[in-house]
Amino acid sequence: MKILVTGGAGFIGSHVVDALIAAGHEPLIFDVRRSKYHAPGEVELVLGDLNDGEALRGALAGCDAIAHLAAVADVNIVAANPAEANRVNADGTFALLEAMRALDVGRLLYASTVWVYGGASEEEVDEDTPIALPDHVYTATKLAGEAYCHSFAQLYGLEQTILRFGIPYGPRAREATVVPAFVARARVGKAITIAGDGRQSRQFVYVEDLADGVVAALHPAAAGRVSNLVGDTSTTVREIADTVREIVGDVPIVHTRERPADLRIGHVSGARAAGELGWHATTLFVDGVRRYVDWLAETSSSPVARAASSTNGSAATVRRQESAEL
Repeated sequence: MKILVTGGAGFIGSHVVDALIAAGHEPLIFDVRRSKYHAPGEVELVLGDLNDGEALRGALAGCDAIAHLAAVADVNIVAANPAEANRVNADGTFALLEAMRALDVGRLLYASTVWVYGGASEEEVDEDTPIALPDHVYTATKLAGEAYCHSFAQLYGLEQTILRFGIPYGPRAREATVVPAFVARARVGKAITIAGDGRQSRQFVYVEDLADGVVAALHPAAAGRVSNLVGDTSTTVREIADTVREIVGDVPIVHTRERPADLRIGHVSGARAAGELGWHATTLFVDGVRRYVDWLAETSSSPVARAASSTNGSAATVRRQESAEL
């Protein structure tokens, strides 16, 4: 299959491109920038914005399906410029669906996020859990995309699959997200700072596992379904820090005052993806962190956390990571 990957030059998108190639598909990257992870000519590339109808229709021509990962993903950027986030995340998804309708391209994989469960009161949530009105503009834009996918399916027969991603980590991750930030500090012998007691937890998912889940969702049985692509276990901020200290260096941990308004989500079930897609995350968190550190060494990369030392490892940094990288 020829598959358009919007955002294919990014963190998750570039791994999806690799997974599609490994599965025998023909990916085509649609992004506003060139991929740093693929040699020129290795993967077909169309440079363009989602709201540029001509460029988008040109990229879609001849495609069998689309993996839609392009988005403003950093929640701090979303909060600072909500109009741009809406233009890309909500308007861009609508523009993509319109282009698909015009060209009769009928299969879409839409990358959403477990952030949509943020208002749920249940301790265990799944794809049938009622979704509350979102508190964050990022979540609102991703839910708008979900709603557009559903309505285009109902009105025009477009086959769509909504994939709610857990918290991705691994090679190529943005340097300000929590695992790279902790690793960067440990590599230079600086203390890791945690806001509060460090018991805030999230279900991380190694990015290569996540990319395999996206490929699995191309199966016709996934059409019209919503699936959570999450790790099975929750990892606390303190456990992240302890893992990094074990692998990189035994630096001190400094606790500061707990920050308010941390996102609270119950345990997200991945049973549907296991049952219907035959997918579950297989990489243990400690192994994924070790692979990330190995990747840094192999690529001579040295990311430096953008966050100030007083916020590295805090709830604020974790909120940046929770952007699903979409």
